[in-house]
Amino acid sequence: MLETVTANRDPLLIAPDAAGTALILIPQPDGLPAAWACPLPGDGLDPADAAALLRDAGACSLLPEHAGGWFGRPGLSGHRPGGRDWSPRFTGARVDRDGGRARVEAADEAAGLRLVTEVEAVPGGAIRARHTLVNTAVEPYLVEHLDVVFPLVAPVGEVLDFTGRWAAERVPQRHEITDGLWLREGRRGYPGPDSATVLTAGTAGFGFGHGEVFGVHVAWSGNTVHRVERMPGGAVTVGGGELLLPGEIALEAGESYATPWVYLTASGAGLDGLAAQFHGYLRSLPAHPGTPRPVNLNVWEAVYFTHDLDKLTALADLGARVGVERFVLDDGWFTGRRDDRTGLGDWAVDETVWPGGLHRLTEHVLARGMQFGLWFEPEMVNPDSDLYRAHPDWILATGDRIPPLQRNQLVLDLTRPEVAGYLFDRMSAVLDEYPVSYVKWDCNRYIVDGGSALKGGAAAVHAQTAAVYALLDRLRARHPRVEWESCASGGGRIDLGILERVQRVWTSDMTDALARQAIQRWTGQLVPPEYQGAHVSAPFSHQTGRHLPLELRCATALFGHFGIEWDLTEAGEEDLGVLAEWIGLYKEHRGLLHSGRVVRLDVPAEAAAWMHGVVAADGSQALMCRVQLDIPGTDRPFGMRIPGLDPARRYRVTDVTPGESGQALPVVEASGAALAGIGLAAGPQRPLRAIVLQVTAC
Repeated sequence: MLETVTANRDPLLIAPDAAGTALILIPQPDGLPAAWACPLPGDGLDPADAAALLRDAGACSLLPEHAGGWFGRPGLSGHRPGGRDWSPRFTGARVDRDGGRARVEAADEAAGLRLVTEVEAVPGGAIRARHTLVNTAVEPYLVEHLDVVFPLVAPVGEVLDFTGRWAAERVPQRHEITDGLWLREGRRGYPGPDSATVLTAGTAGFGFGHGEVFGVHVAWSGNTVHRVERMPGGAVTVGGGELLLPGEIALEAGESYATPWVYLTASGAGLDGLAAQFHGYLRSLPAHPGTPRPVNLNVWEAVYFTHDLDKLTALADLGARVGVERFVLDDGWFTGRRDDRTGLGDWAVDETVWPGGLHRLTEHVLARGMQFGLWFEPEMVNPDSDLYRAHPDWILATGDRIPPLQRNQLVLDLTRPEVAGYLFDRMSAVLDEYPVSYVKWDCNRYIVDGGSALKGGAAAVHAQTAAVYALLDRLRARHPRVEWESCASGGGRIDLGILERVQRVWTSDMTDALARQAIQRWTGQLVPPEYQGAHVSAPFSHQTGRHLPLELRCATALFGHFGIEWDLTEAGEEDLGVLAEWIGLYKEHRGLLHSGRVVRLDVPAEAAAWMHGVVAADGSQALMCRVQLDIPGTDRPFGMRIPGLDPARRYRVTDVTPGESGQALPVVEASGAALAGIGLAAGPQRPLRAIVLQVTAC
């Protein structure tokens, strides 16, 4: 039940029941409550103490206002025709609280605007907030941007976020915070490989296991903004929202616009502390996969567009032999699809390639105890398709000009009911006819000239994003037995908006295991291992030209949602046997891998090695991996530390690496305190070697 707390002007604390992120709201007599974010101390926090300590720190709300003397980027930018009402000042704030949630309502009567801000603590320890702006006047109000902003208590000095490109997603970049605004804009129509993903501000020198840090994520699958700003007086804020294209949000009388949820995580234990909060939230969602993550075999890199029943059934046989539990038929199964220039939009099985349909293949797969999955790219269309020839007006465009082709395709306008209805009907027909339990939903081009004919060519990325959600939600309700994977030229659409609806993401089109180590390591800042599709590819990487040992390829896949992207008909008997051992190791430990706390060790650069793993929530066990990335710069051993164990218990550490290189390290027994503080001293290893260690309480 909501409790009104404005009258007594008491400060509020919005925080989880246990450790996590705290947000303090301090009512102000003349406007919106001041806000402060910090990690929640282990013994809790009295908001009155916080208000007293912050009395002279300067007030900044979750919506900084130019009219209130804020000279940084304002939380709201907008206006009415003629440029009027461009500098609102919200007053008369009413603050209501319901446990871990708060609702703030305020208005600018002169400007004809009402603001509602919702704040809540979510499972896992994070805080999320969003604004809703209501136009209470007669004339329309054009919203240019509306950001959620979190003022920080800590003396943060560095910012880390991500950039990247196709097949090299989530490349970390880090620099000092100086006066001014660091603004990351995503304009690709979905987050894209260069998305900021999680913007982290922290004390100087923060790492995976140390430093006070604050992470911001915008839970939206369209255009986004992430921001960190330091004022000349030293105050630092972080935040974000949706990047709105011109004219996308024009509020008529009584209409409203709600921002995406903007998530804030705060921790005194470094980047792993932030990641644990995001992971805890995702694991609380209804859409979170509730069954053990099956071993996937995706046949894309084995056959590409050459679909042949004999070859595919041979792959299925070998997959079943090594322990595969799900067979996924990728691109190329539908009408006219012999390359990437034709067929997109014509979602019917190509009878010239598959006489009688896919039944013989699906029956063969199911008879070997595997599930069957199928690839779709619903949002796109090839000009060379029956759909486009019949409906050339069904694409997103700014007017009569056809947008430039990317990967020989255009974007369908899902904001049109007839387009969404067509896709729902065609996809449902396929899912009804065949025993499909898994769909790989791909999205292989950006939205350029993303206007809708329904609006005379006006910008429609906001509406398109909402329409993608609506179509996916409708399909999920109609086909509850189907699991869904988000793929966007690899890892281009990985955000909490889409992750609330899917059970897996394709982390990257890069399947070179060495390159994948970094991509998965940093994707883990938001996404837990069970969501991250990670496949064992061929020995020779067609993307990088490197030959990589099976040990490294399997160890990379082990710490995600294990799969295979390899033509197994070209694998020798010895490799098939070792692959089966790795799959057995994955099945033995996937309960731990997909429920425990992810840890990533800060290792000296000269070691040219990484150490990472997963520790059980109760500290009873762990599975760790050391990867030798290159030739080390020193012969000095480094301690392979294992944090998160019970300091007082003793543990047995065993090398469980499958294959001939396994059991290279002797069995060790030590206390949790010693393993966390000293670790196992291991000398330099051969480059591209991976060692997997099982840690169990004695």
